[in-house]
Amino acid sequence: MAEHETRSLIITRVRQQGPNIRSFALMPFGAGDAHGILFIPGQVAMLRVGDEEPAYFAFASAPSDSDLEILVKRTIGASVALFDMKEGERVDLVSIVGHGFDLDRQKGRDLVLVAMGTGVAPLRSALRHVLNRKQEFGQLVVLYGARTPDDFCYRDETQSWEDAGVELRQVISRPDGHDWSGPTGYVQTLLDHVLPDLKSPAALVCGSREMIEQTRDRLQQMGFAPEAILTNY
Repeated sequence: MAEHETRSLIITRVRQQGPNIRSFALMPFGAGDAHGILFIPGQVAMLRVGDEEPAYFAFASAPSDSDLEILVKRTIGASVALFDMKEGERVDLVSIVGHGFDLDRQKGRDLVLVAMGTGVAPLRSALRHVLNRKQEFGQLVVLYGARTPDDFCYRDETQSWEDAGVELRQVISRPDGHDWSGPTGYVQTLLDHVLPDLKSPAALVCGSREMIEQTRDRLQQMGFAPEAILTNY
């Protein structure tokens, strides 16, 4: 995608992912079997929705997937407008921002993907990219935190991740009133249980700024070099 080139995207599929979260599959207007948009796993689409100010949505799909996909949490502005849109409607891709994850430099290493909430979107992009070339990496561990079990996105995919050899660990921070027998707390607390078993890990971290900083601090306390802690912006 050339700089300053706006592309019209058509919504091709909408799926409910959580109480206020939906995934949207998108294709450029006039595209054939593939979207043809160049991006790096972890990068973010700036989308214009109607008259709203452009907003940022991380790609949840791998670059090689046939369509583009994003997660939308209904909050304010463009996310509210987009959340209620249907198949066949259009949004504008204004630009692609962020440095994404430099996965080529991580070849041969174990990868620990740490996500909170809709921060799973850019990590899903990275995970799908890595699973297409799994022989180039070591162990794959996904640590995923959400408020409640209903807030986990892509629940229909997690079994396929595990079948592909991914170690998946999930944690919720608000267990009251939910049928949940897994760990509770914040996703950072899961790090102590997996890192000692990994030889040369790199961490990919996505979530709120506070979560990222807390996770980075904990990883550095555990001996991670700063360059082994990757964020997508």
